[in-house]
Amino acid sequence: MTNIISALDKAFDSRVRLGIMSILSVNESADFNTMKQLMELTDGNLASHLKALENIGYIQSAKQFIGRKPNTRYMITESGKDSFKKHLDALEKLIK
Repeated sequence: MTNIISALDKAFDSRVRLGIMSILSVNESADFNTMKQLMELTDGNLASHLKALENIGYIQSAKQFIGRKPNTRYMITESGKDSFKKHLDALEKLIK
């Protein structure tokens, strides 16, 4: 049982981070406001979790303007995809 638990990635301990990674793993990208609405989070709460995932290289961001409004899109990185898949595999083993 210890090996299964050690395979879990601490970066995904938070349900918010699980939600972010789930959204980004099935979409090419998602913008800040879309994720905020889907997960019903405050700006600050979402921003802090996005920054944490970006700092460890699991996601990346691209800033642009749509009209006069700033828009930040997030994409999952290859490292993020691999780590998230390993985490989900470990969860599945733990459940079984």
